Amino acid sequence: LHHYMPLVQFHNHWSSSPVLIGKFLRLPTAPTMGTLQVEPTTDCHVVAMPYPGRGHINPLMNICKQLVSRDPNILVTFVVTEEWLGLIGSDPKPDRIRFGTVPNVIPSEHGRAKDFSGFVQAVSTKLEAPFVELLDRLEPPVCAIIADAYVIWMTGVGNRRNIPVASLWPMSATMFSMLYHFELLQQKGHFPADISERGHEIVDYIPGISTIRLADLPSFFDGQGRKTLHIALEAASRVSKAQFLLSTSVYELESQVFDALKAKFPFPVYPIGPSIPHLQLQSSSSSHINGVDYLKWLDSQPKGSVMYISLGSYLSVSSAQLDEIVAGVRGSGTRYLWVARDNVSKIKDGCGDVGFVVPWCDQLRVLCHPSIGGFWTHCGWNSTLEALFSGVPLLTCPIFWDQIPNSKQIVEDWKIGYKVKKSGTMATDKILVTRDEIAELVKRFMDRESSKAKVMRERVEQLKEACHKAITKGGSSDTNLDAFIRYISQGHGR
Repeated sequence: LHHYMPLVQFHNHWSSSPVLIGKFLRLPTAPTMGTLQVEPTTDCHVVAMPYPGRGHINPLMNICKQLVSRDPNILVTFVVTEEWLGLIGSDPKPDRIRFGTVPNVIPSEHGRAKDFSGFVQAVSTKLEAPFVELLDRLEPPVCAIIADAYVIWMTGVGNRRNIPVASLWPMSATMFSMLYHFELLQQKGHFPADISERGHEIVDYIPGISTIRLADLPSFFDGQGRKTLHIALEAASRVSKAQFLLSTSVYELESQVFDALKAKFPFPVYPIGPSIPHLQLQSSSSSHINGVDYLKWLDSQPKGSVMYISLGSYLSVSSAQLDEIVAGVRGSGTRYLWVARDNVSKIKDGCGDVGFVVPWCDQLRVLCHPSIGGFWTHCGWNSTLEALFSGVPLLTCPIFWDQIPNSKQIVEDWKIGYKVKKSGTMATDKILVTRDEIAELVKRFMDRESSKAKVMRERVEQLKEACHKAITKGGSSDTNLDAFIRYISQGHGR
Protein backbone atom coordinates (compact mmCIF):
# COMPACT_ATOMS: atom_id res chain seq x y z
CA LEU A 1 0.00 0.00 0.00
CA HIS A 2 2.88 2.42 0.68
CA HIS A 3 3.43 2.73 -3.09
CA TYR A 4 0.09 4.49 -3.42
CA MET A 5 0.26 6.86 -0.45
CA PRO A 6 1.76 9.79 -2.45
CA LEU A 7 -1.31 9.67 -4.67
CA VAL A 8 -3.63 10.09 -1.70
CA GLN A 9 -1.58 12.93 -0.27
CA PHE A 10 -1.26 14.64 -3.63
CA HIS A 11 -4.94 14.44 -4.39
CA ASN A 12 -5.83 15.59 -0.90
CA HIS A 13 -3.57 18.60 -1.38
CA TRP A 14 -5.95 19.84 -4.09
CA SER A 15 -9.25 18.51 -2.84
CA SER A 16 -10.63 18.18 0.64
CA SER A 17 -13.14 15.55 -0.43
CA PRO A 18 -12.41 12.10 1.01
CA VAL A 19 -15.03 10.63 -1.33
CA LEU A 20 -12.97 11.63 -4.35
CA ILE A 21 -9.91 10.06 -2.80
CA GLY A 22 -11.85 6.84 -2.37
CA LYS A 23 -12.91 6.88 -6.02
CA PHE A 24 -9.42 7.84 -7.07
CA LEU A 25 -7.81 4.77 -5.55
CA ARG A 26 -10.82 2.48 -5.81
CA LEU A 27 -10.76 1.97 -2.02
CA PRO A 28 -13.79 1.32 0.17
CA THR A 29 -14.97 4.45 1.98
CA ALA A 30 -14.26 3.01 5.43
CA PRO A 31 -11.51 0.42 4.92
CA THR A 32 -10.52 -2.13 7.53
CA MET A 33 -7.62 -4.55 7.42
CA GLY A 34 -10.02 -7.24 6.27
CA THR A 35 -11.71 -5.30 3.44
CA LEU A 36 -8.94 -3.19 1.91
CA GLN A 37 -8.88 -3.61 -1.88
CA VAL A 38 -5.23 -3.92 -2.81
CA GLU A 39 -4.18 -2.50 -6.19
CA PRO A 40 -3.42 -5.25 -8.72
CA THR A 41 0.21 -6.05 -9.39
CA THR A 42 1.45 -4.32 -12.50
CA ASP A 43 4.33 -4.68 -14.90
CA CYS A 44 3.25 -1.71 -16.99
CA HIS A 45 1.87 1.58 -15.64
CA VAL A 46 0.36 3.73 -18.41
CA VAL A 47 -0.63 7.37 -17.91
CA ALA A 48 -3.45 8.55 -20.18
CA MET A 49 -4.10 12.26 -20.74
CA PRO A 50 -7.08 13.26 -22.88
CA TYR A 51 -7.78 16.72 -24.21
CA PRO A 52 -10.48 18.08 -21.86
CA GLY A 53 -13.60 17.64 -24.00
CA ARG A 54 -16.23 14.88 -24.22
CA GLY A 55 -15.33 13.99 -27.81
CA HIS A 56 -11.70 13.46 -26.74
CA ILE A 57 -12.16 11.86 -23.31
CA ASN A 58 -14.53 9.12 -24.50
CA PRO A 59 -12.31 7.55 -27.20
CA LEU A 60 -9.23 7.56 -24.96
CA MET A 61 -11.20 5.95 -22.13
CA ASN A 62 -12.44 3.30 -24.59
CA ILE A 63 -8.83 2.58 -25.60
CA CYS A 64 -7.74 2.31 -21.95
CA LYS A 65 -10.55 -0.17 -21.27
CA GLN A 66 -9.29 -2.25 -24.19
CA LEU A 67 -5.73 -2.16 -22.86
CA VAL A 68 -6.63 -3.44 -19.39
CA SER A 69 -9.06 -6.03 -20.76
CA ARG A 70 -6.27 -7.51 -22.90
CA ASP A 71 -3.40 -7.47 -20.41
CA PRO A 72 -3.89 -8.05 -16.65
CA ASN A 73 -0.48 -6.49 -15.95
CA ILE A 74 -1.41 -3.03 -17.22
CA LEU A 75 -2.48 -0.29 -14.80
CA VAL A 76 -3.82 2.99 -16.22
CA THR A 77 -3.86 6.36 -14.47
CA PHE A 78 -6.36 8.49 -16.38
CA VAL A 79 -5.62 12.17 -15.80
CA VAL A 80 -8.42 14.75 -15.91
CA THR A 81 -9.23 18.10 -14.32
CA GLU A 82 -11.18 18.10 -11.06
CA GLU A 83 -14.21 19.38 -12.98
CA TRP A 84 -14.06 16.43 -15.35
CA LEU A 85 -13.63 13.98 -12.46
CA GLY A 86 -16.94 15.31 -11.16
CA LEU A 87 -18.53 14.65 -14.58
CA ILE A 88 -17.16 11.15 -15.26
CA GLY A 89 -15.84 9.88 -11.91
CA SER A 90 -18.89 7.71 -11.23
CA ASP A 91 -18.99 6.10 -14.71
CA PRO A 92 -18.36 2.34 -14.58
CA LYS A 93 -14.79 1.32 -15.37
CA PRO A 94 -12.39 -1.55 -14.61
CA ASP A 95 -10.46 -1.52 -11.33
CA ARG A 96 -7.17 -1.23 -13.18
CA ILE A 97 -8.13 2.21 -14.47
CA ARG A 98 -7.84 4.88 -11.76
CA PHE A 99 -8.14 8.65 -11.95
CA GLY A 100 -5.45 11.24 -11.36
CA THR A 101 -6.50 14.87 -11.22
CA VAL A 102 -5.04 18.27 -11.94
CA PRO A 103 -6.63 21.51 -10.66
CA ASN A 104 -9.19 23.48 -12.67
CA VAL A 105 -6.66 25.84 -14.22
CA ILE A 106 -8.58 26.07 -17.52
CA PRO A 107 -12.03 27.59 -18.27
CA SER A 108 -15.05 25.50 -17.30
CA GLU A 109 -16.46 22.98 -19.76
CA HIS A 110 -19.82 24.73 -19.52
CA GLY A 111 -18.65 28.00 -21.04
CA ARG A 112 -15.96 26.97 -23.49
CA ALA A 113 -18.08 27.48 -26.63
CA LYS A 114 -18.23 31.21 -25.83
CA ASP A 115 -14.45 31.58 -26.10
CA PHE A 116 -13.21 28.55 -27.99
CA SER A 117 -9.83 30.00 -28.87
CA GLY A 118 -9.27 31.12 -25.24
CA PHE A 119 -10.05 27.59 -24.04
CA VAL A 120 -7.65 26.05 -26.57
CA GLN A 121 -4.95 28.53 -25.51
CA ALA A 122 -5.42 27.70 -21.82
CA VAL A 123 -5.06 23.94 -22.42
CA SER A 124 -1.80 24.52 -24.28
CA THR A 125 -0.28 26.82 -21.63
CA LYS A 126 -1.74 26.12 -18.18
CA LEU A 127 -2.10 22.34 -17.78
CA GLU A 128 1.52 21.26 -18.22
CA ALA A 129 2.89 22.38 -14.82
CA PRO A 130 0.25 20.64 -12.65
CA PHE A 131 0.43 17.53 -14.86
CA VAL A 132 4.21 17.31 -14.45
CA GLU A 133 3.85 17.68 -10.68
CA LEU A 134 1.38 14.78 -10.66
CA LEU A 135 3.49 12.65 -13.03
CA ASP A 136 6.60 12.99 -10.88
CA ARG A 137 4.73 11.67 -7.82
CA LEU A 138 3.03 8.70 -9.47
CA GLU A 139 3.79 5.15 -8.35
CA PRO A 140 4.58 2.63 -9.70
CA PRO A 141 7.00 4.15 -12.27
CA VAL A 142 5.36 5.08 -15.56
CA CYS A 143 6.30 2.96 -18.58
CA ALA A 144 4.34 4.88 -21.24
CA ILE A 145 2.13 7.93 -21.76
CA ILE A 146 -0.85 7.98 -24.12
CA ALA A 147 -1.87 11.57 -24.77
CA ASP A 148 -4.31 13.25 -27.10
CA ALA A 149 -2.25 14.94 -29.80
CA TYR A 150 -3.98 18.24 -28.97
CA VAL A 151 -2.21 18.17 -25.59
CA ILE A 152 0.70 19.65 -27.52
CA TRP A 153 3.26 19.80 -24.70
CA MET A 154 3.16 16.09 -23.84
CA THR A 155 5.87 14.85 -26.22
CA GLY A 156 8.30 17.30 -24.59
CA VAL A 157 7.37 16.08 -21.10
CA GLY A 158 7.87 12.43 -22.07
CA ASN A 159 11.12 12.98 -23.94
CA ARG A 160 12.65 14.93 -21.02
CA ARG A 161 11.85 12.03 -18.69
CA ASN A 162 12.70 9.25 -21.13
CA ILE A 163 9.10 7.99 -21.04
CA PRO A 164 7.76 6.87 -24.44
CA VAL A 165 4.75 8.87 -25.64
CA ALA A 166 2.00 7.50 -27.85
CA SER A 167 0.25 10.41 -29.53
CA LEU A 168 -3.45 9.67 -30.04
CA TRP A 169 -5.06 11.36 -33.05
CA PRO A 170 -8.79 11.70 -32.19
CA MET A 171 -10.04 12.67 -35.66
CA SER A 172 -9.83 11.06 -39.09
CA ALA A 173 -6.43 10.19 -40.55
CA THR A 174 -7.49 12.37 -43.48
CA MET A 175 -7.76 15.37 -41.14
CA PHE A 176 -4.32 14.60 -39.72
CA SER A 177 -2.74 14.48 -43.19
CA MET A 178 -4.35 17.83 -44.09
CA LEU A 179 -2.83 19.47 -41.01
CA TYR A 180 0.53 17.73 -41.22
CA HIS A 181 0.98 18.73 -44.88
CA PHE A 182 -0.46 22.21 -44.43
CA GLU A 183 2.61 23.87 -45.95
CA LEU A 184 1.60 22.36 -49.31
CA LEU A 185 -1.58 24.48 -49.26
CA GLN A 186 0.53 27.58 -48.63
CA GLN A 187 2.98 26.68 -51.39
CA LYS A 188 0.15 26.21 -53.91
CA GLY A 189 -1.53 29.51 -52.97
CA HIS A 190 -4.50 27.78 -51.33
CA PHE A 191 -4.04 29.41 -47.92
CA PRO A 192 -5.52 31.75 -47.03
CA ALA A 193 -8.36 31.53 -49.55
CA ASP A 194 -11.77 33.15 -49.81
CA ILE A 195 -14.00 30.07 -49.91
CA SER A 196 -16.99 32.05 -51.23
CA GLU A 197 -15.00 32.84 -54.38
CA ARG A 198 -12.54 29.95 -54.65
CA GLY A 199 -14.36 27.08 -52.94
CA HIS A 200 -14.64 25.14 -56.21
CA GLU A 201 -10.84 24.98 -56.70
CA ILE A 202 -9.33 21.50 -56.51
CA VAL A 203 -6.70 20.25 -54.04
CA ASP A 204 -5.11 17.03 -55.30
CA TYR A 205 -1.65 17.03 -53.75
CA ILE A 206 -2.08 16.06 -50.06
CA PRO A 207 -0.51 12.60 -49.50
CA GLY A 208 -3.07 9.80 -49.26
CA ILE A 209 -6.10 12.04 -49.78
CA SER A 210 -8.42 11.82 -52.76
CA THR A 211 -9.20 14.98 -54.72
CA ILE A 212 -10.99 17.55 -52.57
CA ARG A 213 -12.42 21.03 -53.15
CA LEU A 214 -11.19 24.00 -51.12
CA ALA A 215 -14.72 24.33 -49.73
CA ASP A 216 -14.42 20.83 -48.21
CA LEU A 217 -11.27 21.59 -46.24
CA PRO A 218 -11.71 22.20 -42.49
CA SER A 219 -13.03 25.56 -41.37
CA PHE A 220 -10.16 27.84 -40.24
CA PHE A 221 -8.29 26.78 -43.40
CA ASP A 222 -9.80 29.91 -44.94
CA GLY A 223 -7.63 32.13 -42.74
CA GLN A 224 -10.22 32.73 -39.99
CA GLY A 225 -9.52 31.56 -36.42
CA ARG A 226 -5.74 31.79 -36.75
CA LYS A 227 -5.03 31.04 -33.06
CA THR A 228 -7.03 27.81 -33.11
CA LEU A 229 -5.52 26.74 -36.43
CA HIS A 230 -2.02 27.43 -35.11
CA ILE A 231 -2.51 25.04 -32.17
CA ALA A 232 -4.00 22.35 -34.44
CA LEU A 233 -1.00 22.64 -36.78
CA GLU A 234 1.30 22.46 -33.75
CA ALA A 235 -0.53 19.32 -32.55
CA ALA A 236 -0.01 17.56 -35.89
CA SER A 237 3.60 18.72 -36.15
CA ARG A 238 4.60 17.56 -32.65
CA VAL A 239 3.40 14.03 -33.37
CA SER A 240 6.75 13.60 -35.16
CA LYS A 241 8.45 13.83 -31.74
CA ALA A 242 6.38 10.96 -30.28
CA GLN A 243 7.32 7.27 -30.24
CA PHE A 244 3.98 6.05 -31.61
CA LEU A 245 1.02 7.48 -33.50
CA LEU A 246 -2.28 5.89 -32.48
CA SER A 247 -5.44 6.56 -34.48
CA THR A 248 -9.08 6.11 -33.49
CA SER A 249 -9.81 5.24 -37.14
CA VAL A 250 -9.71 1.89 -38.94
CA TYR A 251 -7.02 1.05 -41.50
CA GLU A 252 -9.54 -0.20 -44.06
CA LEU A 253 -11.52 3.08 -43.96
CA GLU A 254 -8.51 5.26 -44.85
CA SER A 255 -5.87 2.83 -46.12
CA GLN A 256 -4.21 5.23 -48.57
CA VAL A 257 -3.75 7.88 -45.89
CA PHE A 258 -2.32 5.37 -43.42
CA ASP A 259 0.08 4.00 -46.04
CA ALA A 260 1.31 7.55 -46.71
CA LEU A 261 1.76 8.23 -42.97
CA LYS A 262 3.59 4.93 -42.38
CA ALA A 263 6.01 5.87 -45.17
CA LYS A 264 6.52 9.30 -43.56
CA PHE A 265 7.21 8.40 -39.91
CA PRO A 266 10.11 6.31 -38.52
CA PHE A 267 7.94 4.98 -35.66
CA PRO A 268 4.86 2.72 -35.59
CA VAL A 269 1.56 4.15 -36.88
CA TYR A 270 -1.26 2.11 -35.35
CA PRO A 271 -4.91 2.58 -36.39
CA ILE A 272 -6.70 0.83 -33.50
CA GLY A 273 -10.30 1.94 -34.02
CA PRO A 274 -13.13 2.28 -34.11
CA SER A 275 -12.46 3.71 -30.62
CA ILE A 276 -16.09 3.66 -29.59
CA PRO A 277 -17.73 1.92 -26.60
CA HIS A 278 -18.40 -1.38 -28.40
CA LEU A 279 -17.19 -3.35 -25.36
CA GLN A 280 -20.16 -1.96 -23.41
CA LEU A 281 -22.77 -3.19 -25.90
CA GLN A 282 -22.86 -6.53 -24.08
CA SER A 283 -23.79 -4.89 -20.76
CA SER A 284 -27.24 -3.58 -19.96
CA SER A 285 -27.73 0.14 -19.43
CA SER A 286 -30.73 2.20 -18.45
CA SER A 287 -32.76 3.55 -21.36
CA HIS A 288 -35.30 5.39 -19.20
CA ILE A 289 -35.40 9.15 -19.73
CA ASN A 290 -38.05 11.05 -17.75
CA GLY A 291 -40.02 7.84 -17.31
CA VAL A 292 -39.94 6.95 -21.03
CA ASP A 293 -37.97 3.97 -22.29
CA TYR A 294 -36.65 5.00 -25.72
CA LEU A 295 -35.31 1.51 -26.53
CA LYS A 296 -38.74 0.01 -25.84
CA TRP A 297 -40.22 2.62 -28.15
CA LEU A 298 -37.70 1.65 -30.84
CA ASP A 299 -38.65 -2.02 -30.34
CA SER A 300 -42.21 -1.14 -31.39
CA GLN A 301 -41.19 0.59 -34.65
CA PRO A 302 -40.83 -1.08 -38.08
CA LYS A 303 -37.34 -2.07 -39.21
CA GLY A 304 -35.30 0.83 -40.60
CA SER A 305 -38.15 3.32 -40.21
CA VAL A 306 -36.71 5.73 -37.60
CA MET A 307 -34.29 8.58 -38.30
CA TYR A 308 -31.98 9.32 -35.37
CA ILE A 309 -31.20 13.05 -35.12
CA SER A 310 -28.31 14.53 -33.15
CA LEU A 311 -26.93 17.94 -34.04
CA GLY A 312 -24.02 17.66 -31.61
CA SER A 313 -23.37 18.83 -28.07
CA TYR A 314 -21.04 21.74 -28.76
CA LEU A 315 -22.09 24.09 -31.59
CA SER A 316 -25.41 23.95 -33.40
CA VAL A 317 -27.41 25.64 -36.13
CA SER A 318 -29.13 29.04 -35.94
CA SER A 319 -32.59 29.35 -34.44
CA ALA A 320 -34.09 30.17 -37.86
CA GLN A 321 -32.45 27.10 -39.43
CA LEU A 322 -33.64 24.92 -36.56
CA ASP A 323 -37.21 26.07 -37.26
CA GLU A 324 -36.84 24.90 -40.87
CA ILE A 325 -35.34 21.55 -39.82
CA VAL A 326 -38.16 20.91 -37.34
CA ALA A 327 -40.85 21.77 -39.91
CA GLY A 328 -39.05 19.74 -42.59
CA VAL A 329 -38.84 16.62 -40.42
CA ARG A 330 -42.54 16.97 -39.63
CA GLY A 331 -43.37 17.49 -43.31
CA SER A 332 -41.50 14.32 -44.27
CA GLY A 333 -43.74 12.21 -42.04
CA THR A 334 -40.67 10.25 -40.92
CA ARG A 335 -40.47 8.65 -37.48
CA TYR A 336 -37.65 10.17 -35.47
CA LEU A 337 -35.67 9.90 -32.24
CA TRP A 338 -34.12 13.32 -31.59
CA VAL A 339 -31.47 14.02 -28.96
CA ALA A 340 -31.59 17.65 -27.84
CA ARG A 341 -30.65 19.39 -24.60
CA ASP A 342 -31.98 22.79 -25.71
CA ASN A 343 -35.09 23.91 -27.60
CA VAL A 344 -36.86 20.73 -26.47
CA SER A 345 -40.39 22.19 -26.45
CA LYS A 346 -39.86 23.83 -29.86
CA ILE A 347 -38.79 20.48 -31.32
CA LYS A 348 -41.53 18.46 -29.59
CA ASP A 349 -44.29 20.87 -30.60
CA GLY A 350 -42.99 21.33 -34.13
CA CYS A 351 -42.16 17.76 -35.12
CA GLY A 352 -45.43 16.10 -34.24
CA ASP A 353 -46.11 12.84 -32.45
CA VAL A 354 -44.45 10.27 -34.76
CA GLY A 355 -41.33 10.30 -32.62
CA PHE A 356 -39.96 11.85 -29.48
CA VAL A 357 -37.19 13.97 -28.06
CA VAL A 358 -34.74 12.88 -25.34
CA PRO A 359 -32.02 14.97 -23.65
CA TRP A 360 -29.54 12.08 -23.84
CA CYS A 361 -29.32 8.51 -25.07
CA ASP A 362 -26.85 5.66 -25.40
CA GLN A 363 -26.02 6.61 -28.98
CA LEU A 364 -24.18 3.48 -30.07
CA ARG A 365 -26.91 1.24 -28.67
CA VAL A 366 -29.53 3.32 -30.50
CA LEU A 367 -27.63 3.22 -33.80
CA CYS A 368 -27.28 -0.56 -33.53
CA HIS A 369 -31.06 -0.94 -33.09
CA PRO A 370 -32.75 -2.50 -36.16
CA SER A 371 -35.46 0.20 -36.22
CA ILE A 372 -32.91 2.92 -37.02
CA GLY A 373 -32.72 3.56 -40.76
CA GLY A 374 -30.67 6.76 -40.88
CA PHE A 375 -28.69 9.25 -38.82
CA TRP A 376 -28.91 13.05 -39.22
CA THR A 377 -25.51 14.11 -37.91
CA HIS A 378 -23.14 17.06 -37.56
CA CYS A 379 -20.38 14.61 -38.64
CA GLY A 380 -18.25 14.63 -35.51
CA TRP A 381 -15.66 11.87 -35.92
CA ASN A 382 -16.88 9.72 -33.01
CA SER A 383 -20.46 9.84 -34.32
CA THR A 384 -19.22 8.97 -37.81
CA LEU A 385 -17.36 5.91 -36.47
CA GLU A 386 -20.42 4.78 -34.49
CA ALA A 387 -22.61 5.04 -37.60
CA LEU A 388 -20.11 3.04 -39.65
CA PHE A 389 -19.85 0.38 -36.94
CA SER A 390 -23.67 0.17 -36.85
CA GLY A 391 -24.14 0.15 -40.62
CA VAL A 392 -26.38 3.25 -40.65
CA PRO A 393 -26.43 5.73 -43.59
CA LEU A 394 -25.88 9.41 -42.78
CA LEU A 395 -27.59 12.68 -43.56
CA THR A 396 -24.73 15.13 -43.06
CA CYS A 397 -25.06 18.58 -41.53
CA PRO A 398 -21.47 19.75 -40.85
CA ILE A 399 -21.02 22.96 -38.89
CA PHE A 400 -17.29 23.53 -38.46
CA TRP A 401 -13.72 22.20 -38.28
CA ASP A 402 -13.20 18.50 -39.16
CA GLN A 403 -16.94 17.95 -39.61
CA ILE A 404 -16.62 19.45 -43.12
CA PRO A 405 -14.06 16.97 -44.56
CA ASN A 406 -15.80 14.15 -42.62
CA SER A 407 -19.00 14.98 -44.52
CA LYS A 408 -17.09 14.90 -47.81
CA GLN A 409 -15.71 11.44 -46.98
CA ILE A 410 -19.19 10.17 -46.08
CA VAL A 411 -20.96 11.52 -49.16
CA GLU A 412 -18.32 11.39 -51.90
CA ASP A 413 -15.64 8.87 -50.92
CA TRP A 414 -17.63 6.20 -49.08
CA LYS A 415 -20.95 7.13 -50.78
CA ILE A 416 -23.03 6.27 -47.70
CA GLY A 417 -25.05 9.45 -47.24
CA TYR A 418 -26.46 12.73 -48.50
CA LYS A 419 -25.49 16.27 -47.53
CA VAL A 420 -28.31 18.50 -46.29
CA LYS A 421 -26.74 21.67 -47.69
CA LYS A 422 -25.11 21.30 -51.10
CA SER A 423 -22.54 24.07 -50.53
CA GLY A 424 -21.26 25.84 -47.44
CA THR A 425 -22.14 24.81 -43.90
CA MET A 426 -25.15 25.37 -41.68
CA ALA A 427 -23.08 27.75 -39.55
CA THR A 428 -21.33 29.99 -42.09
CA ASP A 429 -23.95 30.60 -44.77
CA LYS A 430 -26.96 32.77 -44.03
CA ILE A 431 -29.00 31.17 -46.81
CA LEU A 432 -31.36 28.74 -45.06
CA VAL A 433 -32.17 25.25 -46.24
CA THR A 434 -35.97 25.43 -46.42
CA ARG A 435 -38.47 23.11 -44.77
CA ASP A 436 -39.68 21.88 -48.16
CA GLU A 437 -36.13 21.01 -49.26
CA ILE A 438 -35.55 19.20 -45.97
CA ALA A 439 -38.84 17.27 -46.13
CA GLU A 440 -38.05 16.10 -49.68
CA LEU A 441 -34.47 15.11 -48.78
CA VAL A 442 -35.51 13.19 -45.65
CA LYS A 443 -38.15 11.26 -47.63
CA ARG A 444 -35.58 10.32 -50.28
CA PHE A 445 -32.97 9.44 -47.64
CA MET A 446 -35.30 7.16 -45.66
CA ASP A 447 -36.83 5.46 -48.73
CA ARG A 448 -35.56 1.89 -48.44
CA GLU A 449 -36.98 0.79 -51.79
CA SER A 450 -35.25 3.16 -54.24
CA SER A 451 -32.32 1.73 -56.18
CA LYS A 452 -30.03 4.55 -54.98
CA ALA A 453 -30.90 3.87 -51.35
CA LYS A 454 -30.28 0.14 -51.78
CA VAL A 455 -26.79 0.75 -53.20
CA MET A 456 -26.04 3.18 -50.35
CA ARG A 457 -27.16 0.63 -47.75
CA GLU A 458 -25.08 -2.11 -49.37
CA ARG A 459 -22.01 0.12 -49.17
CA VAL A 460 -22.57 1.04 -45.52
CA GLU A 461 -23.05 -2.66 -44.74
CA GLN A 462 -19.64 -3.39 -46.30
CA LEU A 463 -18.01 -0.69 -44.15
CA LYS A 464 -19.76 -2.09 -41.09
CA GLU A 465 -18.23 -5.49 -41.85
CA ALA A 466 -14.79 -3.88 -42.26
CA CYS A 467 -15.10 -2.20 -38.84
CA HIS A 468 -16.20 -5.42 -37.14
CA LYS A 469 -13.51 -7.48 -38.85
CA ALA A 470 -10.82 -4.98 -37.77
CA ILE A 471 -11.53 -5.59 -34.06
CA THR A 472 -11.96 -9.37 -34.23
CA LYS A 473 -9.01 -11.70 -33.59
CA GLY A 474 -6.39 -11.19 -36.28
CA GLY A 475 -8.05 -8.06 -37.66
CA SER A 476 -6.03 -4.92 -38.39
CA SER A 477 -6.94 -2.98 -35.23
CA ASP A 478 -6.71 -6.10 -33.04
CA THR A 479 -3.21 -6.84 -34.37
CA ASN A 480 -2.09 -3.22 -33.97
CA LEU A 481 -3.35 -3.02 -30.39
CA ASP A 482 -1.53 -6.23 -29.47
CA ALA A 483 1.67 -4.92 -31.07
CA PHE A 484 1.40 -1.65 -29.13
CA ILE A 485 0.86 -3.50 -25.83
CA ARG A 486 3.84 -5.74 -26.58
CA TYR A 487 6.08 -2.72 -27.24
CA ILE A 488 5.21 -0.80 -24.08
CA SER A 489 5.10 -3.89 -21.83
CA GLN A 490 8.59 -4.98 -22.84
CA GLY A 491 10.07 -1.50 -22.52
CA HIS A 492 10.56 -1.17 -26.26
CA GLY A 493 8.89 2.23 -26.49
CA ARG A 494 12.16 3.90 -27.47
